Amino acid sequence: MDGANDHSIPLRSPKRRRVNGNLSPFRYSSPDELAGCSDHETPLTYHRRRTSSSNLRKTPTDHRRRSYERSDQDSPDELDHTTYPTFWHDKYRREDLRPPTAASRHVTPEAPSEISMLTPVQSPDYPPLSPATPLPPPPRQARYFPYKEKMVLKGHKKGVAAVRFSPTGDMIASCSADTTLRIWSTSTGKCIHTLADGHLAGISTLAWSPDGRTLASGSDDKSIRLWDTVTGKSYPLQLVGHHNYIYSIAFSPKGNMLVSGSYDEAVFLWDVRTARVMRSLPAHSDPVAGVDFTRDGTLIVSCAGDGLIRIWDTATGQCLQTLVHEDRAPVTSVRFSPNMKFVLAWTLDSCVRLWNYVEGRCVKTYQGHKNEKFSLGGAFGVYGDEAGEVGLGEKKAFAVSGSETGELLWWDVQSKVVLQRESGHEGCVLGVDTWDQGGLLVSCGLDKTVRVWERMSEADAEGLAKMEDEVTIEEAVNGIVKEEDVALKMEDSDVADGLQHVDIK
Repeated sequence: MDGANDHSIPLRSPKRRRVNGNLSPFRYSSPDELAGCSDHETPLTYHRRRTSSSNLRKTPTDHRRRSYERSDQDSPDELDHTTYPTFWHDKYRREDLRPPTAASRHVTPEAPSEISMLTPVQSPDYPPLSPATPLPPPPRQARYFPYKEKMVLKGHKKGVAAVRFSPTGDMIASCSADTTLRIWSTSTGKCIHTLADGHLAGISTLAWSPDGRTLASGSDDKSIRLWDTVTGKSYPLQLVGHHNYIYSIAFSPKGNMLVSGSYDEAVFLWDVRTARVMRSLPAHSDPVAGVDFTRDGTLIVSCAGDGLIRIWDTATGQCLQTLVHEDRAPVTSVRFSPNMKFVLAWTLDSCVRLWNYVEGRCVKTYQGHKNEKFSLGGAFGVYGDEAGEVGLGEKKAFAVSGSETGELLWWDVQSKVVLQRESGHEGCVLGVDTWDQGGLLVSCGLDKTVRVWERMSEADAEGLAKMEDEVTIEEAVNGIVKEEDVALKMEDSDVADGLQHVDIK
């Protein structure tokens, strides 16, 4: 007995950790240590289990294995493994500042899948996780609904050179060679004001101020006038400085500056408050046909009959970029894109070109209209998401232009596909403008009219498509009938010819 007692393993006392100077017998002890002091486990059993655990840690391939088997004695760690993956167990152990367990020390968890990362299994022992954010639905594919003519505004006595929506879209301004401007109601088509007794010659261009209270007009009498859109009266100050006809004007986004292009080959930058020229830009070697501001007012674009498109710095007056196509066709109008990255230019070779002015290259060319003689203009627009709820559908951009044939053409900006071709005017269509918020478009031309176009609803578009299909089927059937009639007539004539050569006895 004494010999057996000499070789017996001495009884080990449970380990304790000192925290803040106090001994804690249970809170910071591992489950293995507590199990070693349990009443139903002998010291020898505890020693063997500790030895097997150390051997497991030394196994070279153990890090590749992951076991969820339960032992005969259900320890807390093993029960945790049967509840949810070790990845989440270790994660929340770290967050709760709990010490690693024996199982977590020798078991290397597998990488969790994307689904487990988004929706981990909940456990009542840990605080609930916030619900995973649902993925947004895929955007609805943009669908183009064609425009239809809403009303025709008549009142001008000569051709209408330009037309523009007000910033709020509730009014339309038009200018004509009859030396007058007219302001129309967008909803009713009624003429609100006729702005006369100002210019002594035809008016070629106009522009709205950002607040919609002032309207500027440029005329062949070499002057620019400002009009009060509420009273319909002209301001006493005139912007005088150009030596020839004024072709194009545009307001800055703040409304304190105005840029103008003239037949005298110069671009002027005006101070609207003082009606004085702030800067004169010797821009081109031919008459300047178009000018425009970016939406932030930092850049100006101009174009001319010399085929050049120039980008100017508003603050310094320095020319930053010159765009020229290899054909060098005269450029009659320019517009900055709403995102200020591109310039849309109309040329007298029946092309509309989209320029990346930063890189100095033409990225798109739109064709299908006729433009060889007159100075035509157009605009950008947006289609798609017609439900009016932002974010539900995809949005795409289109470019629209008039034609010397009396048509309007819509192109998809990205694909260059002709979305719509619509006739309405009798003669050349000189000006086009869009108001995307209201789904409206306005055009003017040599036929002395202003026409307002409205985007169709989904029901109207489907009805129109159905009618077109029926007409196509009817034309096809009629064509087949006509072909059969022609064939029968030919057979009859052949029979008649044959009878003439037959001898009847």
